[in-house]
Amino acid sequence: MKQARRITAVLCIIALMGTILLACSRDLDEPSNAVGTNDVNTTQNGASTAAGQAGKETASSTRKFTDYKGHEVEISTSPQRVIFVGETFGDLVALDVNAVGGGFIKDYVFEEQVKNTEDIGFPINLEKALGLNPDLIITGNTDEKEYEQLVKIAPTVMFDTFAPLEERMPLLGDLLGKKQQAENWLTEYHTKAESMWKQLHEEEIEPGETASVFTYYPGDRLFVMARTGLSQVLYDPNGFQPAGMIQDVLDANKGFEQISAELLPEYAGDRIFILNAVDEEAQQSTEELIKSKIWLDLPAVKKGHVYTINIIKASSDASTREWLLEELPRMLKK
Repeated sequence: MKQARRITAVLCIIALMGTILLACSRDLDEPSNAVGTNDVNTTQNGASTAAGQAGKETASSTRKFTDYKGHEVEISTSPQRVIFVGETFGDLVALDVNAVGGGFIKDYVFEEQVKNTEDIGFPINLEKALGLNPDLIITGNTDEKEYEQLVKIAPTVMFDTFAPLEERMPLLGDLLGKKQQAENWLTEYHTKAESMWKQLHEEEIEPGETASVFTYYPGDRLFVMARTGLSQVLYDPNGFQPAGMIQDVLDANKGFEQISAELLPEYAGDRIFILNAVDEEAQQSTEELIKSKIWLDLPAVKKGHVYTINIIKASSDASTREWLLEELPRMLKK
């Protein structure tokens, strides 16, 4: 049970990723995550109201903010005790924000930098969140039932973790009082990315090459990634082109799409990236796929242009993307 919970959290994320596949079910039309039984109304006889009031008292001032789902909320202009739950937690790390609580922080490339952040799980453990006395909660989950519970703890903003990095970082900078730092980070990142792609085009890849990212989820479910995870790095204006029908998934603003193995030729690019799953069942599905005739007949497979990476190390958050700027050239040159 514990392992299944961890897998769910891990895979939402990346885009995946598994958790993304469960928690971010907006793209799959699957049921949203239940909040659980730890209803805030049952905890500490109204302590949630006191926590929210404490956040207001410590804020120097407040302002109204409308999130991408249309919730209008009054937030502090300088939040000090932030909770962020979403597969792009590494965005906060890149902005030097020391969140008091979060989800999707274990085993990521930035894990050493968040040792003092309380892991409040996914779905959010409401009692843990309440105990942290936050003055702002940012959540990547679009479950309205959970949202109704969170706003009783502190001002809560729904955040689109599938949005491009260029949209997420300025928005977080605005929310967290880090506008200039977000702008500086993006400028530096794009400079590094441009340099990396220039070098790769000189030494490794041809103009117009395509790429695709696949992963399995428990239940023998194969997914092609689009607006989330490693794909956000690969589909840089200076990078790879999306292969075949992947452009349709991108145009639909989806993070990923479930496909059948028979459709692989329609989605497989000149380079194929496989996200290694955590779940044993998903690992078994991957092993069976790479032994199949349809897989072995793919041009990228025949040329040896297939690369694997741990699914947790293939997130689209800012910190992981910085790491990937160094890791991607090593992968392609193997």
